[in-house]
Amino acid sequence: MKRVRLPFPAWTASLTWKALAFLTVMCCALAFVLGALVHVSVTHQTVEQAREKALDKLDRAVQAYEAGDPLPPGAGLDLPGLPGSLVTLARDGQQGTVVENDLDGHPRMWAARAADGRALGVAMDYGPSVETITGLDRAILYSSALAIGATLLVGAFAVTRVTRRLHQTARVARRIDAGDLDARVNDPRNRDPGRHQDEVSTVSGALDTMASTLQGKLLSEQRFTADVAHELRTPLAGLTAAAGLLPPGRPSEMVQERVDAMRRLTEDLLEISRLDSGSEQVELDIHQLGPLAERAGRGAGAPTEVRVVRSVGVETDRRRLERVLGNLVANAHKHGRAPVVLTVEGPVITVRDHGSGFPAYLVEHGPQRFRTEAGAGKGGHGLGLTIAAGQAEVIGARLTFTNAPDGGAVATLVLPESPEPGNSPQGNTK
Repeated sequence: MKRVRLPFPAWTASLTWKALAFLTVMCCALAFVLGALVHVSVTHQTVEQAREKALDKLDRAVQAYEAGDPLPPGAGLDLPGLPGSLVTLARDGQQGTVVENDLDGHPRMWAARAADGRALGVAMDYGPSVETITGLDRAILYSSALAIGATLLVGAFAVTRVTRRLHQTARVARRIDAGDLDARVNDPRNRDPGRHQDEVSTVSGALDTMASTLQGKLLSEQRFTADVAHELRTPLAGLTAAAGLLPPGRPSEMVQERVDAMRRLTEDLLEISRLDSGSEQVELDIHQLGPLAERAGRGAGAPTEVRVVRSVGVETDRRRLERVLGNLVANAHKHGRAPVVLTVEGPVITVRDHGSGFPAYLVEHGPQRFRTEAGAGKGGHGLGLTIAAGQAEVIGARLTFTNAPDGGAVATLVLPESPEPGNSPQGNTK
């Protein structure tokens, strides 16, 4: 059976609203129960007191009637307005009391008993008792509203203090997720070991500890990567020189290919370590994207179709932009299938192949170093796209990875367009 969700506003999902709604419901329920108990108790007490007075007056009236004396005021035989239920009781030889309005609509406490086959009754004004009960109900209503309002104010203050700390913890968590590993909540309750911690401070302390641990591990990984790359450069330089001394032939070519692969890997590791450390310096200038894209297509080492729909001038670091485009095109040739198309349309550059597409983890989380999809083409270290994403961030561009509906991987690079004139439409295809 399908569950139907009611279209509640978004703000009703907040913890503050739920806490205040709970407090309101509980306060109203408590006020209703207490008010009902007080009302019933006071009403019962008031009625009993009025009944006792009515019966006492009825006894005096009976004594006066039996003695032949004048009846007290408010007493008489078959009084006008005497309720029929009391008349019936009196004729049956019983006595009773009842609260009912008289002929003029005023509330009365009636009492009656039999006297020579007739109903001897008395009436007492019950208006003051009704006013007392009405005033009590009004006081209960006002005091309940005041108590509920005060409780909500205090509750809102207390809940807001808690939710404010939760929002601060969430903001720090989002900053950490965005890459700011120096972000900390620094809850003052966690600074004093002798101070008792609540649940929010426990969560914020755990988040700070996790961020510190994660930062330490990442820094260790960055140092390790940089140290390994630097240590490999010296033996690689000797290995490259030695490979150049080998006699020509296929074995020499194989050794040279492996040495070149290790050299490229070492340079990639050094570049990643520089990106991680944030030591890269950007050299900005105005460049036309069309010629840059054409140069990247020619330098790919494989046939690349370059489509310049509209070339614009952007303020960017040419060397880093060419590095990004070169890595994207090289990845498309290495892991995808021809044709590889590089398209420039304004400040947006796309690189598309017609292979099996990017892996699901890459589309969802972005490139991860030293991770490649099993069986995805010719293998690799997962560093090309990692470097492309890092260099794109350095120059202020946005790089995203998607898969085309009809197949193939699509990398989209969006650059900040230069406000200066000089954009020129083109329609070249190479």
